[in-house]
Amino acid sequence: MALAVWLISLPVHAASAPDCLPRILSMTSAEAHGSGGVRPASGWQAVTLPDIRKRPWSDLRGEVWYRIDWERGCAPGATGPPLALRVDGLVIAGEIHINDHFLWRDASLVEPLSLSWLMPRWWPLPDDLLRDGVNTIWVRVLAPEGLAQGLGTLQLGAADHIEASHLRRTWVQRTVLFLTIGLSSAMGLICLTIWCLRRAERAFGWYALMTFWWVLYLFTALALTPWPFETALAHTRLNHVSYLIYVACFCLFTWRFGGQRLPRLERWLGLVMALGLAVALFAPYPAVESVWLGAVLIFLANCLQFQFHAWRTRQPMHLLLALCYLAFLVTGMHDAYVLTHGTQEQTIWSTLTGPIAALFIGVLMGTQLVASIRRAEHFNRELQDHVAQARAELSEVLRREHQYALKHAKLQERMHLVHDLHDGLGGSLVRNMALVEQSPTPLSNERMLSLLKVLRDDLRQVIDHGSSAGVVTPATPVQWAAPLRHRFTRLFDELGVDSSWRIAKHWRIPPSTLQCLGLMRIAEEALANVIKHSRARHVQVQCVQPQADLLQLDITDDGCGFDPEAVKHAGLSVGMRSMAARAERLGGSLSVTSGPDGTTVCVTLRVELSACAEDVEGDARIS
Repeated sequence: MALAVWLISLPVHAASAPDCLPRILSMTSAEAHGSGGVRPASGWQAVTLPDIRKRPWSDLRGEVWYRIDWERGCAPGATGPPLALRVDGLVIAGEIHINDHFLWRDASLVEPLSLSWLMPRWWPLPDDLLRDGVNTIWVRVLAPEGLAQGLGTLQLGAADHIEASHLRRTWVQRTVLFLTIGLSSAMGLICLTIWCLRRAERAFGWYALMTFWWVLYLFTALALTPWPFETALAHTRLNHVSYLIYVACFCLFTWRFGGQRLPRLERWLGLVMALGLAVALFAPYPAVESVWLGAVLIFLANCLQFQFHAWRTRQPMHLLLALCYLAFLVTGMHDAYVLTHGTQEQTIWSTLTGPIAALFIGVLMGTQLVASIRRAEHFNRELQDHVAQARAELSEVLRREHQYALKHAKLQERMHLVHDLHDGLGGSLVRNMALVEQSPTPLSNERMLSLLKVLRDDLRQVIDHGSSAGVVTPATPVQWAAPLRHRFTRLFDELGVDSSWRIAKHWRIPPSTLQCLGLMRIAEEALANVIKHSRARHVQVQCVQPQADLLQLDITDDGCGFDPEAVKHAGLSVGMRSMAARAERLGGSLSVTSGPDGTTVCVTLRVELSACAEDVEGDARIS
């Protein structure tokens, strides 16, 4: 409401008008204690317009009547131009009569009252309502208890002149403010977007919050009804609260933009604003008006202190903002002088500088954004140079690492080849040696040739393992175990060892090719150890899948057994280390349990489900 009282307190100066125009004889007013629209019979006092009455706390009831006596100002028998009446605003609602005839009234003269404080209006005066001599305009003004009330500038004159004056006043009191709302809202949304995308830009966030409360403040000033509140007093309190919070956000935006660290001052600002909000929400209205004036002083003081800060830093962005704030200071001091000593020829500047200030702040924030982008681009260029340099250094390091990796890969391949030769060809040699040693008669040439062919086949398997890209996984576990079973069963039969084989009929999830080959090498090494060391009379081989993604191979004998831990720590068994290393490479684990009753070697592999494996498993379920 303070903004409304400010804007209607000074008239727009009327241009010179032709002769034979109305001449105001007197303006008086009187307070009517009560209601009902009855004109007071006494208490009339001369006034000058605009007249804004801020009544003391002890007298907060009643309505104010204004009486304007005037005459046409024409010579007898002369006819003048059509007349019209203009009023800048009513604080806060009312009605108008010409002589004893009704002319106009607000939409609501009871709570919730209409809000006409920033609504200029004009009316043509019909000739049939006018008298030849003295005419009287009656204006009744109403306001809730505690609020200021009064009448803005009233002007009589030629209809065309009054209409032009009304358009100018509408531009000042409403159009400029709506334009300010639009520009401020647009800048606020842009800054809010920037802050949401980059939270470190706190100045943009405070500016967005500041514009929200500024727009709300202007909307409450321009509103014609107190909706959504039930009383005009509650609406007025919202007007002051929004301005108070706007000033707080304005200070914080200024300090964040200027890089000022004022923790103690910020705490004091928070305490003052909390006290001001409590007064604005709960105190009688005259105290609320003082809160608004205090907020104005804080606003101007902040503008003043930033002039010194910008002079100290000499940064272009700070100097630009200080220039904008200097315009705020000059405008505020000018308007304060006009409000106290102004004449009809002067008007306030605040509303006219609103759009200009919004544009200036927009340019300032845009300039800062461009500067930030340029700094980011410069940083990116430096970063690209450093990245190129680091890339060259990394390339050299990677080249050396690649050479080391090649050497390591060669060593690994040699180790794998050693393990394969030991587990495959070495196992065959052990079997054949055992067969030759335990044979009661010398072997024939055909038998020796058969043993050599077995060694040749084992050597081919080693070669196939090294180039396993073209090898496929056996269709079933039975097919996987068939070559192994064929060779060792015949050997066990010749040595007098019973063997039993329990092999699953189908893969639940097929293992990979390398897993099949590796598992076969482990089985060959384990069975070769049975022949070489165990002196067993019975061997059992079991290959099952207890779970869909788990493959388990168990080889059990009833031999003499050994101490696995002692052998492991003594470092005597190359075969056990080879089997364990191979199981680990395949993604599984090897466990060996042994005692006087025999030995069990258990290999567990984790099988991964691939697209191909899913198809195989689906086919197995269907079959």
